[in-house]
Amino acid sequence: MNNVVLIQITGRGGVGLTEAVLGILAEFNASILDIGQSVIHETLNLGLLVELRDLSHFDIMKATLEEMSSEKGGDVSFTDVTTENYQHWVGAHSRERYIVTLLSRRITAEQLAKVVSLINEEGLEIFNINRLSGRVDLSKDNDAEFGNQKPKASVELLVRGTAKNIGRLREQFLEAANEMAIDIGFQKDNAYRRNRRLVVFDMDSTLIEAEVIDELAKHAGAGEEVAKITESAMAGEIDFKQSFKKRVAYLKGLEESVLAEIAESLPLSEGAEQLITALKALGYKTAIISGGFSYFGRHLQKKLGIDYIYANELEIINGKVTGEVAGAIVDGQRKAELLIEIARKEKISLEQVIAVGDGANDLDMLALSGLGIAFRAKPLVKENAKQAISTLGLDGILYLLGVTDWDLIGLNK
Repeated sequence: MNNVVLIQITGRGGVGLTEAVLGILAEFNASILDIGQSVIHETLNLGLLVELRDLSHFDIMKATLEEMSSEKGGDVSFTDVTTENYQHWVGAHSRERYIVTLLSRRITAEQLAKVVSLINEEGLEIFNINRLSGRVDLSKDNDAEFGNQKPKASVELLVRGTAKNIGRLREQFLEAANEMAIDIGFQKDNAYRRNRRLVVFDMDSTLIEAEVIDELAKHAGAGEEVAKITESAMAGEIDFKQSFKKRVAYLKGLEESVLAEIAESLPLSEGAEQLITALKALGYKTAIISGGFSYFGRHLQKKLGIDYIYANELEIINGKVTGEVAGAIVDGQRKAELLIEIARKEKISLEQVIAVGDGANDLDMLALSGLGIAFRAKPLVKENAKQAISTLGLDGILYLLGVTDWDLIGLNK
């Protein structure tokens, strides 16, 4: 018998069972080397790795734990841990750690099985699995929408080890996500992951469910022409600056009153308000860096309480749009420069920045940030971003930060 023993207990005794186990171990002067506890549907799963300095009383301790566990309707098992296995466990703490986050409207066994298989194939070890989303009410149709709240599901897997090929694993995750209607986040578990301070959003088709320039063009009688150019620009098929100037020219003569009308009716993306509210409560700074127009960015800034807004200034003279932009155009490169500028003002590193966007002109700022997220993005953007969310709303970003639904309940009190 070795001095190190793994004790595993299951039962429905809850807090009382844990207290009783620890009380018995205390009587035998056991040292706790590791401990983990979870409760699934009111069933306790408790694991303890303990060191026993005096093995002469092991049989008595074992019998006492078995008797107590039986009385409380539980089961207990004991596993002798060899010195070799113990040192392997100790060494595992120095290995790289990663976080894999599954996001979808519902998580199925098939989806989870596929992700676990890919992790195992890369030689990584899963050492913890947590549910981040709230409990599912089976009295409702959980594929339907209730009020303004759509169903959400998220599970987080903590893994460690040295992957055979990180790039290949990311590609396999993306392929699996596309096949199974799920998002799979994959990021290093480090201090920055728990210490992000700034979230930068693209505006059109990210923070709002519209391309404002397309909406303006409809009122100017050029909706179809401009929409085609916008789609090509966001997909990275044509130069952004040139396409932007061409689209703005179609707006010449548009009445300023039309802008106010459109601003009031802009549809926020799913989860936008919930996300911004939570970020503000957690002390994050927020910014809009947009290739759209500052007129609408300022409207959203006031509505949502955004800290910074940078976008293109649509020139208006005598109450009418001139078809020109005042100042330099905010393209992909300028977006990246502005992100750096805000980070410097806030005295934070780029690793502490989260950037969210959907178009090709967002790729530079997504690449610069510590956490770049392609939100309901074009294929080119989704393939090149560090993370992607397509199945949930913007508030799904909170799951990538490790924020649970229970945390949100606390923030809203």
